[in-house]
Amino acid sequence: MSEGVVAPREPVKGDPRLFKTVSSNRMSEAIVEQIRNLIRTEQLRPGDRLPSERDLGEQMGVSRVTVREAMRVLEAGGLIEIRVGARGGAIVTTPSSNKLGSGLADLISLSPLTAAEVTEARQVFELGIIPLVIARADEHDISDLREMVAQHQGALKKGEYNMQMSAAFHVKVAACTHNAAIEMLVHSFHGPLLMSLREAQVAAPLMGVRGTNEHRDFVEAVARRDVEKAEQIMRAHLDRTARRVSRTKAARDNG
Repeated sequence: MSEGVVAPREPVKGDPRLFKTVSSNRMSEAIVEQIRNLIRTEQLRPGDRLPSERDLGEQMGVSRVTVREAMRVLEAGGLIEIRVGARGGAIVTTPSSNKLGSGLADLISLSPLTAAEVTEARQVFELGIIPLVIARADEHDISDLREMVAQHQGALKKGEYNMQMSAAFHVKVAACTHNAAIEMLVHSFHGPLLMSLREAQVAAPLMGVRGTNEHRDFVEAVARRDVEKAEQIMRAHLDRTARRVSRTKAARDNG
């Protein structure tokens, strides 16, 4: 069963006043906030099946259309899953790091971040998680990283390497911490990360050979559980990106 998916239970019973009548100009938003609060206070738990649209509408004093609109918002936020069939309905679920991260990503993508700021944040964040990566990366993680590096170096030889591949490597490294909060932050930061890498590529259009070699050396340092070497490689890797971003900005400022 995939992350965030739980076995559904029967529709929530108990206190008939669990779902309260809403009175607002934006009724669907009021429904969303009410159900969020019920989940936050654990009155609704993963696996609980919400009442039908009709029953919810009656309890809350709104139309089925309004309930349906609220359910779509909750589903998009990863708080419920809409299933079809006899055992279907709106099921409370556990938000995955991908879902949470995508919500943060929307906020971040609308912020006026610069490539220099993103790279500076990476220097703090990606160096900071290395001890966790070294301590927690298992053999499966290391095998996946090695395979990713081999694929990227193969793509480089064919002239098909791109910054999306570089970003994917750094996201996978963060996943090796096996920390859901870190994974959520990395998923939210994927867009800005890609933007900063593309800015660096402006200063070095053929970048990739040195970077993928450093990716390879970093993975082997992780495999040896060598924190000092892994930090040294990643620091040099990120410092070079920072210099390239700085050169790109200087060239643009000078026209």
